[in-house]
Amino acid sequence: MNRTPPTGPVPAHPFTETIEEPSAVLFACVQNAVRSPMAEALLKHHRGTAMYVDSCGVRAGQLDPFAVEVLNEIGVNLTRHRPKSFEQMEDGFFDLIISLTPEAHHRATELTRTMACDIEYWPVLDATIVEGTREMRLAAYRQVRDELRRRIEARFPVDPEPRD
Repeated sequence: MNRTPPTGPVPAHPFTETIEEPSAVLFACVQNAVRSPMAEALLKHHRGTAMYVDSCGVRAGQLDPFAVEVLNEIGVNLTRHRPKSFEQMEDGFFDLIISLTPEAHHRATELTRTMACDIEYWPVLDATIVEGTREMRLAAYRQVRDELRRRIEARFPVDPEPRD
């Protein structure tokens, strides 16, 4: 019997399909002090309680006051954030881990050996390495904030289009 393959797009396999609208998202960076807590707060502000959002670091650092200040400028409160490491996470189930640094991406990849979830890598500037005046440093933190906000709004639209 001679069979010709069907034409048109091949449906995605259910185990390899990317989760478009995750119910639980984890942001990860090195110390959970700047980038990942900013991303967590921005997504919570953007989407409210539509999904569970948390953040962690490869190790726990100290919350950076510049991160608090630049989020406060846009009406997002970060003062209650307490940095934590992957090991200190209370909830271990996420549909999506977004790593913001190479070190966090490596750790997130290790987690997928025991957890079924998607991983996305969003390399983001480390504002803590910028030197100069207070205003120059704040400009770097604002750049990180704005980049995270742009990516979050693109990846997690408020009114996702219906799927076919």
